[in-house]
Amino acid sequence: MNLSDKQWAWVFIAPCLLGLLIFTYIPTLASLGLSFSYWNLLGTPEFVGLDNYNEILSDPLFWKSFANTWVFVIATAVLQLVGGLLMAVWLNRLLVGKAFFRTAFFVPFITPMVSVALVWGWMYDTNHGMLNWLLHTNIAWLQDPKTALFSVILLQVWKAMGYNMVIFLAGLQGIPESIYESAELDGANPLKVFTRITIPMITPMIFFVSIVSIINAFQAFDSVYLLTQGGPQHSTDIMVYWMFKNAFEFYKIGPASAIAFVIFSIILALTLIQWQTRKRWVLYEDEVN
Repeated sequence: MNLSDKQWAWVFIAPCLLGLLIFTYIPTLASLGLSFSYWNLLGTPEFVGLDNYNEILSDPLFWKSFANTWVFVIATAVLQLVGGLLMAVWLNRLLVGKAFFRTAFFVPFITPMVSVALVWGWMYDTNHGMLNWLLHTNIAWLQDPKTALFSVILLQVWKAMGYNMVIFLAGLQGIPESIYESAELDGANPLKVFTRITIPMITPMIFFVSIVSIINAFQAFDSVYLLTQGGPQHSTDIMVYWMFKNAFEFYKIGPASAIAFVIFSIILALTLIQWQTRKRWVLYEDEVN
C-alpha cells in the first residue's frame, strides 16, 4: 500500500482517536445533553432546560458538598505539593539508601485504592485501630463529623505524595551543581540557596504538580466511597460523590450530569487561570540560558 507519511500518521493515530471519540467525547456530549433533560434511566430523556441546574443550586446538600470539596482540594493539593517537595529534597541529599526510600515512597501511589482504604480503615478503627493505639486516644476518626474529612484527606495525601516526590526529585537532580557552588562562594546560606535557587529552578515541576494535584483532588471519589460513603452527616460529601449518589442512588441523572458540568467548569477555570499566570513565576530552561 503506497501511502504518504501523512496518511501513515493518520493510520497509526486512528485507534487512539477512535477510542477518545467512543469513550470520552461522545459520553461527554451525551452527559451535556442529559444535564438539560429529565431521565431516571428508564424511558426517553425529556428536555427540561435549566431545571436541573436550578435544582442543584437550590439544594443545601449541594452547597455542603461544594464547601467540602474546596476544603478537600485545597488541603490535599497543598499538602501533596509541600510534602512531595520536602521528601524530594531529603532524598536528593541522601547518600545511602536513596533507591530504597524512593521506591518505598512511590509504592502507595501504584497500590490499588481498595487495598489502601482497607488498611487505613483498620488504622482508623475507634476500638482496635493502630492510630488510636499510637496516640493513646479514643477518637472516632471516620464516625465524627469533625475528623472524618480530615481523615480522608490524610489518606489521599499519603497515597499521592510519592508521585509528586518523583517529579520533584527529577527536577532537583537536573539542577547543575555549578550553580550551588557559585552560591556557596558568594556566601549564601542554605535558606537563601533553597528559596533563591532551588525553588525557582523547579518551578516548571511545581506548575505541573499543582495542576495535576488540583484536577485529581476535584475528581477524587474512591477514597470517600470506600471509607465514609459521604458520612457522617454529609461531612465528607464532596461534589463527585454527591454526583454519584444523585445518579445511582436517587436515579436523578439530569441533576447528576449538571453537577458533573459544574465540576468541569470549575476545573477548566482554575486550569486556565494557572496557565495564564504561569509566565509570571515559572522559570523555563531557555530563560536560564
